[in-house]
Formats: sequence, structure tokens, C-alpha cells
Amino acid sequence: MKLLMSDHEVDLVNDSMQEFHVKFLGPKDTPYENGVWRLHVELPDNYPYKSPSIGFVNKIFHPNIDIASGSICLDVINSTWSPLYDLINIVEWMIPGLLKEPNGSDPLNNEAATLQLRDKKLYEEKIKEYIDKYATKEKYEQMFGEHDGNDDTDGDGDAQDDTDSDDDMEDTGMSSGDDSMDELSEDLSDIDVSDDDEEEVDV
Repeated sequence: MKLLMSDHEVDLVNDSMQEFHVKFLGPKDTPYENGVWRLHVELPDNYPYKSPSIGFVNKIFHPNIDIASGSICLDVINSTWSPLYDLINIVEWMIPGLLKEPNGSDPLNNEAATLQLRDKKLYEEKIKEYIDKYATKEKYEQMFGEHDGNDDTDGDGDAQDDTDSDDDMEDTGMSSGDDSMDELSEDLSDIDVSDDDEEEVDV
């Protein structure tokens, strides 16, 4: 719920609250800064007592991320998971932290791990090469639809043209999740009515 109500762009899969995609921007002051990725998130039935499954949909070059599957080797979403963590923490702090400081001792991508340890310059060039091929803003829109409108690179999720984005998402076989968000908003308004809402009704 925190993630859905945040500024992050979230697309539910088949209107399910347990499977969705999140738009992820590469952290600033890193070689990943200009990249735009799509995260696939799946929550188990006993979440948050069991960790979520999270992976990159479009390719990324990183020692701890598998190129083929997009799987992430990160302790906090594997062995050291705690119900105290939430998805906002993962998207805003844990994954960006992993991109900034790879763990070369436990790699899923041996080539990236070797380059990161032995040739930092070539390592960063390879990262940017992957961004150019798979993770530019233009590539993201081609693959997943222009859901967030024009020039929305700051991650605020403000949609400029919902009609076009829905058509694009249909073309790629993805669900935009707009209907589910409308239903969610209606449900929330029924459950939690604030003083401001009551004043609006009186007016």
C-alpha cells in the first residue's frame, strides 16, 4: 500500500496486489544514473513474513544481478529478510545501495565481478553499453509503453497521457493497472474519511 500510494510508477499484473511492476531509475552519481529499468515484484501469500521475489525485467550489467533472469543477489531480500522491511525501503535504498556498492565476493555475473575488481573503467563502460542497449528512457518506452508521459525522468510518476500509455501497455501485453488504482482509491475513501473529506462533502 505504501508503494502504491507513493510517487513510484506501479503497474499491477492482472489487477493483482501480489504481482506488479515498478519503474526504477538508476541512482545518481553512479554509472547507472541514466538507466531506466522495470522491476518485477511478486509477493508470497505469507508476506511480509516471507521475502518478496524481485528481479530486473530489462537487462542490467552488475556483479550481483543475473543477466539472463534478472535475479538479484541481495541478503535483505533473501537470507536476512525481516518483516520490518518494506518495499519502499527496497526500491529506494537497498537496490540503489547494491548498485553503488557491488558485492564482488558473491557474484551472479562473473564477468561483471571480474571487471569491477580489475578494471573499473572498462566495468563502467560496460554498464553504460548495457544502458544504451536495454535501459534508456526510449528503450523503456518501446518495451513497456510510455505510461508516465513525456519527459518524466525524475520518477514522480505524473502521467501526462493515460490514453496513449494504456494503448502502449496493451501492445506489449502488460496491464497499466489504472482500473485497479481507481478501485483502490474508492475502497480507501470508504474506509478512511478525513476531516478534509468531510468538509468537501458539506460544501
